[in-house]
Amino acid sequence: MSNSNRSGHRDSFATDNLPPRESWPDLLLNRPEFAYPPRLNVVVELIDKAVAAGHGARPCVFAPGIAWSYADFLDRVNRIASVLVRKFGLVPGNRVLLRAANNPMMLAAYFAVLKAGGVAVATMPLMRAGELATVINKAQVSLAVCDHRIVDELRQAREQAAPLKAIVTFGGGTPDDLESLTAGTSPDFAAADTAQDDVCLIAFTSGTTGVPKGTMHFHRDLLAICDSYSRHLLQPRSDDRFIGSPPLAFTFGLGGLALFPLRAGASTVLLEKTTPQDLLDGIETFKATVIFTAPTAYRAMLAELPRHDIASLRRCVSAGETLPAPTFEVWRKATGLTITEGIGSTEMLHIFIGCTPDSARPGVTGQAVPGYEARIVDDEGRPVPDGTPGRLAVRGPTGCRYLADPRQKDYVQHGWNITGDVFVRDADGYFRFEARGDDMIISSGYNIAGPEVEAALLRHPAVADCGVVAAPDEERGQIVKAYVVLAPGQTPGPDLARALQEHVKASIAPYKYPRQIEFVADLPRTATGKVQRFVLRKRAKGEG
Repeated sequence: MSNSNRSGHRDSFATDNLPPRESWPDLLLNRPEFAYPPRLNVVVELIDKAVAAGHGARPCVFAPGIAWSYADFLDRVNRIASVLVRKFGLVPGNRVLLRAANNPMMLAAYFAVLKAGGVAVATMPLMRAGELATVINKAQVSLAVCDHRIVDELRQAREQAAPLKAIVTFGGGTPDDLESLTAGTSPDFAAADTAQDDVCLIAFTSGTTGVPKGTMHFHRDLLAICDSYSRHLLQPRSDDRFIGSPPLAFTFGLGGLALFPLRAGASTVLLEKTTPQDLLDGIETFKATVIFTAPTAYRAMLAELPRHDIASLRRCVSAGETLPAPTFEVWRKATGLTITEGIGSTEMLHIFIGCTPDSARPGVTGQAVPGYEARIVDDEGRPVPDGTPGRLAVRGPTGCRYLADPRQKDYVQHGWNITGDVFVRDADGYFRFEARGDDMIISSGYNIAGPEVEAALLRHPAVADCGVVAAPDEERGQIVKAYVVLAPGQTPGPDLARALQEHVKASIAPYKYPRQIEFVADLPRTATGKVQRFVLRKRAKGEG
């Protein structure tokens, strides 16, 4: 290995546990925007260079009671990095667990880890001790940075996780808190001399399949998603203010609330509470211009719109779940704004199929992001004709590299990332989501996509939310079962169930209607807002 591209890691765990090179997907890095130098630290690119170019006074991070400039943010990042290195012995390549809601200190600690050459392992604030222990043990995490308000679960996890040697908290006002430790520390910190292909992030999947996997991403990957999706489709401006609901521990949130705004010289608004009401309040208070959230949040915000001023908004991005056409249509009618849908994955880091407001179509995800290629293939990996449902295969500047996981061979096949989604591509190159591979319902020989039935149900005014899965049936093999959350004031019962069934029959092919409807108070969701359909499938089988 030449001196120019040698790893900057002293702790080689991440490199040692990358999958074999032959099992990686093909990486498409031949576009000029992906011509990154061999030595690269993503934080230098995003923050240090902005300050060096004279943009230190520009707004960078907002939160209730907080307004940091780029220079302020750099100061905090450098001080935290110094403490992590000098007091806690962090060396390049060490994994550091991060645990907090979306707030400025969480983001500063995240960037400090990356600048020091560490590998960030960010976790959802709602994770419990057993889940945290799994992550710590798999990633061999030795140090954790945690909001003092949620440290108890982490301390319990430590009893089951021998690799974790130290926990430093912030926000507690004690002499051992990160704020106290950084107070007397120099704001000067030289970034670790990392290579562009050094691992800087291990992101664990959110668990919609029940078993999380660690996905490994390089310094260059964090820039590549900015220079593909954000640059070409999102097209941020330096005066934008980003806001949203996804946690920074979720790569959708990392991109939308940190990487994309900072790559553009823009700013971000970080909210610890991100209910629809909180988002609307935040948009109005901080005059946010770009929002990242899930389809259910857009739908839930509609009733509160008349009481809020959201005139500052210019871009609305949806991901995490497929965007139903009814939600797309009703939001545009109410606000005049077009929601642009995107599909990404933790394995790919961020969105690889998306659209602009001008190219968006209701019920359609979009086209391949510039820099990525996408196609529909059969079970053997062969391309299928347009209009034929099949497995979505993607490749681009980012790709799946699981941390020591045999499932690498399932996700990467013939050089392509196989996402597990069933899509259809039309003659114009637009991709329409049909279902997750395991959400396709086969009833009496018919293939029925659960999300299509969900979209039909959501058009009925009595339905606030729903999840559709297969239920076993002796006669038909499987039948369509819907779990329905009713809108306020609606009364569940057989009459309403029949009305919903007739509504679906009148909206889509009658054979797709839900033969069983169960009214529920809420749907099981991951911390990132995705419906846990595997939980609903177990429930439909009588297993949960």
